[in-house]
Amino acid sequence: MTSKTSMSQRARELARNAKRRGLVRSRRRRLPSHLRRRLVWVLRGILCAVLAAAVYVGVTIYPYLTAPGTDRVAARVAEWGRDHHLSWAVTWLENQTYTAPPAGGALSAEQRRALLGGQGSAPHPHPTAAGAAPVDLPANIPAQASRPLPGEGVWHPVIYGPAGNPVLEQAALRPDDVHTSKLAYAVWMNQKALAFTLHPGYQQPGGSWPVPDSLSGAALKGLVATWNGGFKVHPDDALGGYYDNGVTAVPLVAGKASEVFHRDGSLSIGAWGTDVRMGPGVLGVRQNLSLLVDHGEIQATLGAGSGTQWGYTINNDFYIARSGVGITATGDIVYVSGSALSVSTLAHLLKAAGAVNAMELDINPDWVSFMTYSRDPVNPDPVKLWDFVQPAGRYLQPSSRDFVSVNLR
Repeated sequence: MTSKTSMSQRARELARNAKRRGLVRSRRRRLPSHLRRRLVWVLRGILCAVLAAAVYVGVTIYPYLTAPGTDRVAARVAEWGRDHHLSWAVTWLENQTYTAPPAGGALSAEQRRALLGGQGSAPHPHPTAAGAAPVDLPANIPAQASRPLPGEGVWHPVIYGPAGNPVLEQAALRPDDVHTSKLAYAVWMNQKALAFTLHPGYQQPGGSWPVPDSLSGAALKGLVATWNGGFKVHPDDALGGYYDNGVTAVPLVAGKASEVFHRDGSLSIGAWGTDVRMGPGVLGVRQNLSLLVDHGEIQATLGAGSGTQWGYTINNDFYIARSGVGITATGDIVYVSGSALSVSTLAHLLKAAGAVNAMELDINPDWVSFMTYSRDPVNPDPVKLWDFVQPAGRYLQPSSRDFVSVNLR
């Protein structure tokens, strides 16, 4: 009997303890009413902030995603981020997904064909002292890597003028003695036979201009080439200005490297205020950083890399897609680009191609481009200089960034 009673008492005691624990738990779970109200308001505030951020992102990014042109979605999102105080996030993501170009290695069979002219074109006859060449043609580019390969740095005609003389030639060569599995590409353009036009982009510099942001109609007549512009002028990544047809989008800066477009179709390149300056014959000016080659002297040191002076690159890597343009001692134009170039490499290549004054243009994979065309206004048939990201038809539709078109005179 006693045993049964004690068991019963223990059971009741266990039940009471369990009930107490449940009450304690329920008391612990249940917040005071004023704290509950505060928590509700905090959660509502967080929800409103998230919704507001989503609306802001949706409203501000929509124009970037739906804008015309050939820019990739990733590039459009990156541009939106950089324009909306998220440069740090864009840079971090680019750095995480970046792979540096390999050192060493050999060229592929396709790259070796590019050295020989790609499409089977023969190298031009080398000019002689006897003056046998009907026009002044450029000297071949000295090899920048040891043990030159067949065709390395040799100019090949691509576009001929009405008289049958080459007016645009291309060459390919390894950029240096380290990145031997990569190629750099150069273009020579006869300024006496060609006219150069600056075109604005609808975002860079933006605004309304008498010159269109794409090529169509009369602009396709005699079209032989296009190339990319420089760094963004909004914000002032270019550290320089933009002027066209009497309108200044960004004030011109003394001493900065400048492409100067004249009313007669000619192009000058030099430091603003010393080599080139404003005058009645100036139609457009596109500035970008400082001169890479100044009166035959290379200005970029071997250690020049990512930064304010020469442009921020993915992962701060020296070797990235870069482009540049220069003018020779005879007044012709040379353009150089490649997928694995440092500032110093680009400067040396431009000088080796004959430039006495030269400047860097746009950099990074999404923005470098050079195309040649068939001169047929009905079927321009653009061809890329090399396999860069942008499609060949980039400038046959509205372009977000400025560019240069080249036509036969």
